[in-house]
Amino acid sequence: LPQERRDLRARLESGQAELERLREAEQERAEQQKRSSQLEKEVAVLREKIHHLDDMLKSQQRKVRQMIEQLQNSKSVIQAKDAAIQELKERVSYLEAENLEMHDRIEHLIEKQVSRGGSGARARSKSEYASRSGKSWNSGQECQDLSRECWD
Repeated sequence: LPQERRDLRARLESGQAELERLREAEQERAEQQKRSSQLEKEVAVLREKIHHLDDMLKSQQRKVRQMIEQLQNSKSVIQAKDAAIQELKERVSYLEAENLEMHDRIEHLIEKQVSRGGSGARARSKSEYASRSGKSWNSGQECQDLSRECWD
């Protein structure tokens, strides 16, 4: 009987130890399940945040593309206006030179009429006026017919 008692006690202790291990394993599984559930929630929240950030990034990229397009359009407009300004500056230079030439011709005619044959100031050409001002005009000769009338 003592032997049987020892065997039963050993089986009891073994059964209790096994039961304790199973309870611990079950508790670990419950903790793992809880942790797994938490991680799934965190993953869902992070996915949501990433989606939101992607949307914001796409929106900002669209805005940047629109701003670049506006800048390019503005640059084209500015270049066109700069070209028009340069053309006007050249035109003004040409007209100033032509104006000076006309004044010289008028002075020449007046001197010619006053002195009847005396030599007056030499009339300058348009290219001399343009080179004197440092500018040039490569346009047509709009006023040339008028300036010819001043010579004889």
